Amino acid sequence: MTIHDHRPTRREGDPGPSSWGPEPTTAVREAVTPSAVPAPGAGEPQQPFVRRLWRGRPEDPRWARPALWSLLLATGLLYLYNLSASGWANSFYSAAVQAGSRSWKAFFFGSLDAGNAITVDKPPASLWPMELSVRIFGLNSWAILVPEVLMGVGAVAVVYAAVRRRFSPGAGLVAGAVLALTPVAALMFRFNNPDAMLALLMALACYFVVRGVEDGRTKWLLWAGVAIGFAFLAKTLQAFLILPPLALVYAVCAPVSLKKRLGQLGAATVALVVSGGWWVAIVELWPASSRPYIGGSQNNSFLELTFGYNGLGRLSGDETGSVGGGGGGGGTGMWGATGWNRMFNSEVGGQISWLLPAALILLAGGLVATRRLSRTSATRASFLVWGGALLMTAVVFSYMAGIFHQYYTVALAPYLATVIGMGAGLLWEKRTEMWASLTLAGAVVASAVWSYVLLNRTSTYLPWLKYLILVGGLTAALGLIFAGRVSRQLALGAAAVGLVASLAGPTAYTLSTLQSGHTGSIVTAGPAGASTMGGGPGGGMRGGFGGGGMPGQQGQTGRQGQQGQQNGNGFPGGGMPGQNQQNGNGGTQNQRNGNGFPGGGRMGDGGGMGGGGVGGLLNGASVSSQAKKLLETDSSKYTWVAAAIGAQNAASYQLSTGEPVMAIGGFNGTDPSPTLAQFKTYVGEGKIHYFISSGTGGGLGGSSSGTSSQITSWVEKTFKKVTVGSATFYDLTQKASG
Repeated sequence: MTIHDHRPTRREGDPGPSSWGPEPTTAVREAVTPSAVPAPGAGEPQQPFVRRLWRGRPEDPRWARPALWSLLLATGLLYLYNLSASGWANSFYSAAVQAGSRSWKAFFFGSLDAGNAITVDKPPASLWPMELSVRIFGLNSWAILVPEVLMGVGAVAVVYAAVRRRFSPGAGLVAGAVLALTPVAALMFRFNNPDAMLALLMALACYFVVRGVEDGRTKWLLWAGVAIGFAFLAKTLQAFLILPPLALVYAVCAPVSLKKRLGQLGAATVALVVSGGWWVAIVELWPASSRPYIGGSQNNSFLELTFGYNGLGRLSGDETGSVGGGGGGGGTGMWGATGWNRMFNSEVGGQISWLLPAALILLAGGLVATRRLSRTSATRASFLVWGGALLMTAVVFSYMAGIFHQYYTVALAPYLATVIGMGAGLLWEKRTEMWASLTLAGAVVASAVWSYVLLNRTSTYLPWLKYLILVGGLTAALGLIFAGRVSRQLALGAAAVGLVASLAGPTAYTLSTLQSGHTGSIVTAGPAGASTMGGGPGGGMRGGFGGGGMPGQQGQTGRQGQQGQQNGNGFPGGGMPGQNQQNGNGGTQNQRNGNGFPGGGRMGDGGGMGGGGVGGLLNGASVSSQAKKLLETDSSKYTWVAAAIGAQNAASYQLSTGEPVMAIGGFNGTDPSPTLAQFKTYVGEGKIHYFISSGTGGGLGGSSSGTSSQITSWVEKTFKKVTVGSATFYDLTQKASG
């Protein structure tokens, strides 16, 4: 039996409209009456473009397209709210954006500074939209972050379109709302890390593969390859996580011959290699002497960066130049415990897992409902593609032993939202069957119970909400089981209560996320205490280095934060330029996630920082007006107005002055660039004005023999010391007396 299930199209004899849409969807018609479905729009006159844009498909109810535009507008407004509170967000990437807006060479390579000393430790694609925005609108927080918001709106639109094609407008709206209200999505679609672009492109790749299964046309596979290729240029090998399920599903399910399927997959691979490899080829072939050093690598090689620090090292924990791996084999390390329950634990659960149990239940239900459909069923392929991407990514995240941050889980959000929408839409249409109504009820109960658990972890945050969710979820589940057999209106009411109960918890965390700015390199969503990273001695990343401990220990001298700090994970000390820092505090009243080394002392001192003092590994320094004035004086005479150990420290001064600042050692201060000999040459040629003293030696993981330490020692012995407030500089144009 062959089933042609391309798009939902109303046919004479189909049952009447349902609450999820104007008619039972293609998925339901496949399961109930598996006969041929005519091509979309067959025999219907084309509508004018503007009318189609507003009205949608002829078979859609009148509310469908206006509801979609309302969802996208609401998502945009939600994500734009309080956007400027994050300031430069991750100053590491903001500095690169500033550099790329000043220099096309820096734009192409992803340099940290317009002098092109060293690149960020990622490919540059995620920087390009922000850099173009800054070129148009000038350097400010909104110009940097609004492109990320637009990517979030785009991801919601892709998820809606994917679900609407196979199911119904109502199911698509549910999927879009789930994505928009996922806490980690609300965090990262307002932040300037590469993850926003990655999530959007991965969602597009899944969408294109399902389109290819629908009609077997090669162009959809080519577009999927292009999407994954550009995702590689955003965050390297993470883009390839979903390749196995996508390729396997198309190889099995596409409605063309096996020979053609294999040829199409080969063509898609070529498209991937070309779209992701052109930049790599240029960088690798470009003479190293005339391009910036590849940040994050130890041998100035992007391929080494890709397969080492940013690739296989993330899985094994063996990351040369990194700050330390995680705990393999279910162990516990600097980046938290690994294992099957990692997505649900106290470190990660509040970011992404609210509806993960429901998604797994609905995925199983969807596969059961479509088990008897033909090999080429695009409906079943939809569950396999999106569900496969969800499971593959979750498993890798759960067991990777290297660097892992909670915000990585935004990659799961589009897959999870789509599975929720598809499963809920399909099982709702089949709700008169007892197994389907029980599965729907089970998904609602799982969401309510798990929301209760997550909210109970932050027991002082809206303590009444968990009880309302639990009662609402259980009531809705009973209604879904029994009311559907009595009254359609009662079933609708039960579904509405279930949806509200399921989304209430993540919505509360999302709204909490929007209330405060997020800065630094490790950021988390939700209220205070929602996510604590760690598993080292003392059990949490929130302590950082305040009392001389490593991450995972609770700081003693350097307090973790003041009244308003929330989720001050990692390394207390750094704040946004202009914010007050005292005694190595993790943040001030208006700052969350202010990560950085404590104060201006050496690691573990917990010393005060003050204006113009050192930043840290995970956040930048506070730059005083006096320090800014010092660096701006005669700035046009130098390629770099200053050099500093570590990228975050350099970034703060660069963003404050608008002038290039060399980041010695790259992000961690451990990259062997520049060498001492190269640095001496730059100084001798008069290209660097000041050296900014950090007091942290060779950077995290550095040693007395490291290049950062060598440069620091040479500068301190050779050049005149200049103190501005609490900050210390060395004037590289004046030798020390005596």
